[in-house]
Amino acid sequence: MLTLFCDSDMDMTPESCKEYGYKMICMPYAADGKTVNPYEDYEVFDAKAYYDTLRAGTIPTTSAISEMKYKEYFEPEFAAGNDILYVHFSAAMTMTFDNMHRAVDELKAAYPERNFYEIDTKGITILSNLIAKEIGRLFKEGKSLEYVLEWAKTEIDHYAVYFFADDLKFFKRSGRVGGLSAAMGTIIGIRPIINIGENGKMESVGKEVGRAKALKHLIDVVKEIGDCPQDYKIIIGHTDAIELAETLANMLKAELGDNIDYDIVVTNPTTGAHCGPDSAGIAFHSKHR
Repeated sequence: MLTLFCDSDMDMTPESCKEYGYKMICMPYAADGKTVNPYEDYEVFDAKAYYDTLRAGTIPTTSAISEMKYKEYFEPEFAAGNDILYVHFSAAMTMTFDNMHRAVDELKAAYPERNFYEIDTKGITILSNLIAKEIGRLFKEGKSLEYVLEWAKTEIDHYAVYFFADDLKFFKRSGRVGGLSAAMGTIIGIRPIINIGENGKMESVGKEVGRAKALKHLIDVVKEIGDCPQDYKIIIGHTDAIELAETLANMLKAELGDNIDYDIVVTNPTTGAHCGPDSAGIAFHSKHR
């Protein structure tokens, strides 16, 4: 048997994990001196309440999962005779996967007959969400593990994400976005457009003044590099900005037709700690990142 894992930094919820056949690894964040494990410490993510705390000045922090925690997730599967495939967010963004690999090495020494596989989506949030759902769909269709692993080698880089940050202070504090100029924050209303490249890292690739122009920029990118996006699922994400997400969906339908297959998802709290509230983005099948 093969057990699929994903993680909460991919905007997966318990409901979407069940639908697509995954078990979830929860990526923690800390706020007001308390560490929180999404979907372990609560059942439903209250995005409105969480992002309101960020608007009010709370600055959450994030940290890597320990080796012991990874063992708690994986060892029961190995002990039950199951192999593991972990579809995860970008290893280039965190040191947590160093801990994971050490944990897996120890577990494989104890369970030498078991196999561990991983697919690095080279993304996070809605990009990883889109890829995880496609992988889950392939397994539901009866595709083999070998097929999925080969698919990932070429297809991972044919999914793209572009989004904008509404408040630069969160990204500036986290330091996780390349190309963000300190001067960018001096222009009132500026929204940097951010992409995740084939290296799995976030880069600022443009800027717009105002949300309306930022939304149009996202649609223009879909039109420019989208690879038959109307034939694939599209994910629209937001950080407690449902009106922006719905506006983006309506703009997308105006370009691609009303029958497009899309989900609107809220950005998970751990990643949301880095991008802040009132942001939106889109992930889609593309010619390149």
